Amino acid sequence: MFNHVDLNLPKLHRETIDGVRYYSVPGDIEGEVFKLFSITSVTSHFNKEIFVNWRKRVGNEEAERITKAATRRGTDMHTLTENYLKNEELPEVPPISDFLFKIAKGKLNKIDNIHALEGSLYSKELGIAGTVDCIAEYDGELAIIDFKTSKKPKPRNWVEHYFVQCMAYGCMLYELTGISVKKLVIIMACENGECVIYEEKDKEKYIKLLSKYIRKFVNDKLEIYGT
Repeated sequence: MFNHVDLNLPKLHRETIDGVRYYSVPGDIEGEVFKLFSITSVTSHFNKEIFVNWRKRVGNEEAERITKAATRRGTDMHTLTENYLKNEELPEVPPISDFLFKIAKGKLNKIDNIHALEGSLYSKELGIAGTVDCIAEYDGELAIIDFKTSKKPKPRNWVEHYFVQCMAYGCMLYELTGISVKKLVIIMACENGECVIYEEKDKEKYIKLLSKYIRKFVNDKLEIYGT
């Protein structure tokens, strides 16, 4: 049984406008609401050229097939993981999703004192918001934890944007609650039978990278809208 610590995080409405996801967050004045960019929109924008070139290389039809399969695989994995960590019954899923979950289960058992699962966070200071997979202790240290699936393990430099996203959640968490995480953890279950753990404790490095990502996103959007 996993232990849970209630943080009482806010419930935020989200919507997509012109391909960008926004979260509606409360203002300083009662009844005031304003929109913040999703951190996933920010990280996707920073790396969009990589994905554009990939689509050109494999072709649009194959890219759509791979993307849909990966999305389904990832959604199933998140559902199974969330139910498992909530000490709830697991739903039936396709064999590949069940296989990936079973691969990751041993690593998931290192999680405890769960502060949030699929929790909404935001930072007025950074102008971003998002939904964190998990805030919990991993191997006894409080961490932002992200659950990923893949065909096979990725080189560490290919997961830099995942750490940037996790660091964004860490900044949001600190701004909202004053709680500081010790590390960033990515749990990646792979179809080749491996489950890889990527850990990062150099928060300063990823705060700087996060700032770079946000600046590029905002500057590019200002150019588009001519402001």
